[in-house]
Amino acid sequence: MTRNSVSDASLAGQPIDLTNCDREPIHIPGSIQPHGCLLACDAAARVVLRHSANAMRMLGLTDDPNGKPLAEIIGADHVHTLVNALAVAGHEPRPALVFGLEVNGQSFDVTGHRYDGHAILEFEPASENLGAVMSMARTVVGRLRALDSAEAVIQQAAYLIQAKLGYDRVMIYELGPDGAGKVVSEAKLDVHESFRGQYFPASDIPQQARALYLRNPIRVISDASFEPVPVLPVQDERGAALDMSYAHLRSVSPVHCEYLRNMGVSASMSVSIIINGQLWGLIACHHYAPKVLSMADRAAAEMVGEFFSMHLDSLRRKHARKAEDLARRALDDLMVDASRSEDVNTALENRLPQLADLISAEGIALWFNGKWSKQGHAPSHEAAEPLLRLAEAAPDGQIFQTDQLSTLLPEATDLTRIAAGVLIIPLSQRPRDFLFYFRQEAEQTLDWAGDPNKTYETGPLGDRLTPRKSFAIWKETVRGKSHPWSEADHRFAEALRISVVEVLLFNSELLADERARAAVRQRVLNQELNHRVKNILAVIRTLVSQKHHDGETLHSYTSALRGRIQALANAHDQVIRDENGGLLRDLLQAELGPYSAKGDDIRLQGPAISLDSRAFSVMALILHEMATNAAKYGALSQRSGQLAITWSLLPGGDCTIRWQESHVTGVRIPDTTGFGSDLIKRSLPFDLGGESELAFQPDGVVAQFRLPARFLRALDGDASAAIPALKSDDAPRLSSLEGRRVLLVEDQILIAMSLEAELQDHGLEVVGVAPNVATALQMIQDHAPDLAVLDLNLRNETSIPAAQMLMARGTRFIFATGYGRDIDLPDEFADVPVVQKPYLVQDILKAFRDA
Repeated sequence: MTRNSVSDASLAGQPIDLTNCDREPIHIPGSIQPHGCLLACDAAARVVLRHSANAMRMLGLTDDPNGKPLAEIIGADHVHTLVNALAVAGHEPRPALVFGLEVNGQSFDVTGHRYDGHAILEFEPASENLGAVMSMARTVVGRLRALDSAEAVIQQAAYLIQAKLGYDRVMIYELGPDGAGKVVSEAKLDVHESFRGQYFPASDIPQQARALYLRNPIRVISDASFEPVPVLPVQDERGAALDMSYAHLRSVSPVHCEYLRNMGVSASMSVSIIINGQLWGLIACHHYAPKVLSMADRAAAEMVGEFFSMHLDSLRRKHARKAEDLARRALDDLMVDASRSEDVNTALENRLPQLADLISAEGIALWFNGKWSKQGHAPSHEAAEPLLRLAEAAPDGQIFQTDQLSTLLPEATDLTRIAAGVLIIPLSQRPRDFLFYFRQEAEQTLDWAGDPNKTYETGPLGDRLTPRKSFAIWKETVRGKSHPWSEADHRFAEALRISVVEVLLFNSELLADERARAAVRQRVLNQELNHRVKNILAVIRTLVSQKHHDGETLHSYTSALRGRIQALANAHDQVIRDENGGLLRDLLQAELGPYSAKGDDIRLQGPAISLDSRAFSVMALILHEMATNAAKYGALSQRSGQLAITWSLLPGGDCTIRWQESHVTGVRIPDTTGFGSDLIKRSLPFDLGGESELAFQPDGVVAQFRLPARFLRALDGDASAAIPALKSDDAPRLSSLEGRRVLLVEDQILIAMSLEAELQDHGLEVVGVAPNVATALQMIQDHAPDLAVLDLNLRNETSIPAAQMLMARGTRFIFATGYGRDIDLPDEFADVPVVQKPYLVQDILKAFRDA
């Protein structure tokens, strides 16, 4: 097979074999698998433009659907449901899911996505026992989350996925830097041989397939002997085939199907493992009989795959940090020993076992002051002479590495028989001293799993398409080569080089003292930063990890989580504005203001009290939970409800706060307590040493809180107040904003993309996103927006010039800032609304209306 990373659209519909499979346009096969059907509509999902040949039979249609309104084919209500699902999915081409859609008496699960000017809808028989499938996904994720090493996650994932999905074999397949793959984990039925430890050449997964695995993370083959179902018409009036990169029913390369059949495999599923935007590997599932995976099972598998990728990445980073810490400690020990020793050579030689552990290799050797020292599978001094000459010819101070030494030193057979790859670390300038790491030929390091004599029958596409033949090709590919040196290997090597050079330059007591002082300063700074970051992450992790209530929806969970994080953000902003914290009355008004429907339903009474930053953050979460619960179930959810909050100072200086709800009907004591109730009851005693009491009275909730005196400060005056009534015109009039053209000036692309999608979902048109002032000014001239959102601070400049141009044109706009509300704006912008980050789209819409 030739190596060509670019697919060739001219091959669409042409016979595919080993001579052209690396150019096969697998994203436009012109057909689908037969366990479902497909309708391709215009981007608005109004008119059917193409359909799979089995669509009429599966959907119970009597006429060719092409050219007809989609509503006429599946019903207007169903079209509305699917269009809403597509809108929720946003502009990402990943399919939205709709379960249990009834079409002409048949129940279907439907995936829908927009791509390349089409809305593509895929219909499959409805999933059974949807709840059990979701429970399966949660179980697998929970079991994987409990594992604390990458190796354990890789090994257990295969067993868990096999147990839950029922495939005969599940493999975790890792791709190396050279593109070759290895089965690193496997779960299988006992009757099947093992592929664990087996390698495959890079050509087994062509480049266009790898690119597609990045775009569409899951691929299912229900029957490797399936008859493709054509999509009609195969080409449109422009001669273009339908791009099905993100379709799950997309037909599969006949070369790959032949490969599976040669292995005896009838059905398969693969889930991409994507780390840092790169294809790390695959979760590959094989079944030895046809197996149709329902949409629910497939969605669950995709979620498990995504969690696996994130968890594996996290654990690998954790392992890398641990390895770097160990390496640093080993280097520190080395430096101490060498700096205290009169003979640096002896110190380095004695540390060879520890140095060998820093980088994965079969052998290590040191050439220092004309002396050769070695350990493990390393050559003798005589055999290494050509290597020493090669090292001395390398540029000064640069690390050298190769995984195929024989191509550089073809005559040094005594050396290359022992070492296929070498990493050379220069330790000094003159005379030249080096540290060498040696790796053997990759083939010699394999532990074969399974019967190496077993073979498979081959098909018409050639005997390459078998596991054993693939392994033989891989062996031929790596002949004389070692496993490649990774970026981490290079980093460790560079750290080692720097450390040893520092030891050799360590010649003054002053330098030693300064290094010690710098280390102390760095350690203190790192510890303080680590402490602060851990505290922040611990709070967020606690909020995210709360247990679900029975029956709680994803929407209610995310709404509650968003509110809690927003409460934390408001408290943090108050602390930033005033490091001493803030006023209790201001906090109450901020949390209760949105719920006031009339002028006298919420009363505040008590003296002026300031809370320090710690108490302010704790009470922000507690009062947010109280207000949210009152709005859902208590005084703020009923017209008759009343809420009074009173506080006073006790003789010892403590502050007692009473939350009294009244005139509430239907008060019911909950059967179980959730995260919010636990937070109300436990956070104040735990964090501040105070007290919290919560009681359910017949006509409303009563809560009592006691804040210790050391966290507050009494001020002069009375803070009693009524929460201002929410006027009838305070609700954003969204209909007046529909169709308005909006310019976003924002230098954080993720924030801009999120706001752009949400504004579009509310009917506004985003004409552009400008990351800087120059681009913003040009867009204002070219596109003339109706409204604009201006991030005030854009890295090294502000958006004031853009605001001045908009004001001169009479264009309404708002400022968004993460610096809090107390920003210093020119007087000309005194009446311009300011939205504080992190904001919700409702904040932006209300600010637009206010503007």
